[in-house]
Amino acid sequence: MIQALAAKAHAHLVLAGGAVPNPSRNAPDALTSKVDKVLGILAWVGTAAGVAGVLITGAMMAVSMRRGEGSEHMGRLGMVLGGCVLVATAGPVVTFVFG
Repeated sequence: MIQALAAKAHAHLVLAGGAVPNPSRNAPDALTSKVDKVLGILAWVGTAAGVAGVLITGAMMAVSMRRGEGSEHMGRLGMVLGGCVLVATAGPVVTFVFG
């Protein structure tokens, strides 16, 4: 049984050319600069959306308090702030994971 497996492994090694490719992790400079630019724009858009969300939620809370309604907007404010934290930490987390 072991000899049959060893023969099969040897056959696969010969068929594959004997060497396992080891590609480099460097992307072309043109691609890297374009991807960095798009990610930078997306980061700014996410930050602007977070600020707009906090302002809109605050305005809605002020209007509802003026009318005497309850504070059902606190959950919405928590979701907006959670999204802001996610946008703010996305870059460092990806850098930590992928180096």
